[in-house]
Amino acid sequence: MKFWLGVTDNRWFDFNAAHGFDEVNFWQPSTRPPFTNLPAGTPFLFKLKRPNNHIAGGGRFVRYTTLPLTMAWDVFGEQNGTDSLRHLVELISDNAHAQAGAEHVIGCTVVSEVFFLPRDAWIPVADLFPGNLMQGKTYDSEAQDGATLWMRILAALPAESTNRSIAEEGARYGQEYLHRGRLGQAAFRTLVLDAYGRKCALTGESTAPVLEAAHIRPYADQGRHVTSNGLLLRSDFHKLFDLGLLTVEPDYRIRISSRIRDQYFNGKAYYRLDGQPLAALPHLAGDQPDRDALRWHNDNRFLA
Repeated sequence: MKFWLGVTDNRWFDFNAAHGFDEVNFWQPSTRPPFTNLPAGTPFLFKLKRPNNHIAGGGRFVRYTTLPLTMAWDVFGEQNGTDSLRHLVELISDNAHAQAGAEHVIGCTVVSEVFFLPRDAWIPVADLFPGNLMQGKTYDSEAQDGATLWMRILAALPAESTNRSIAEEGARYGQEYLHRGRLGQAAFRTLVLDAYGRKCALTGESTAPVLEAAHIRPYADQGRHVTSNGLLLRSDFHKLFDLGLLTVEPDYRIRISSRIRDQYFNGKAYYRLDGQPLAALPHLAGDQPDRDALRWHNDNRFLA
């Protein structure tokens, strides 16, 4: 079984550990992916920088993507490992050794089911991790170094801890992890954003700052944080969708409620879309809008 050790900014770690977030953005200043073909659900461990050559926590890999700093802050907020966009820009600048602007594009690795070890349980890795690596390294539990390290990880996690599932189950979920794992709101937003090619499902609009991930069936109504329960919508359409003033039928055609005209005496820009097919859909069938979820929205939210 493979797992990843990512070199971790100590300030990022301290902030996230203090807040106990269960989902984080493990960012990097550049957009070049630090790994290739890492399956969703792979154990992703945080290896602190000197003077702490230790694993101090980890979680499960969800997705790698790239985002402008302003959008990364909008999606993840304090789960970026700091308390403001200004401080995030400063952290990125420090790690890039160059001044970063608010629209600087960074690499974003979404990690879910995060855990943080108490300091007395940190796992020493100086003898197993080359000191010249700047981003991280993949290990295999079937190889000598990987097996040694994996035994240290197993020993560090308390037997009663739910975090042992990270060690015991490893990456066996693969892509199924996206449906079975515990994904949060930020992971959901990044998955939907990428699945739709960063285009509004209704209009094809690609101006990223106004695009939002909408739940078809709300999380509060037993909806899940999975791509097939999401639509990428321009912000005004997102609001109308949540209010039931528009819906998408199971055949992927748009319906606009007459109540926009009746109550607000307007809506010509929206009625042009009535009866039209979606302008953008995910390429993968499993990411496309779930037809049962759309029926639920039609029956329970749409104000026909």
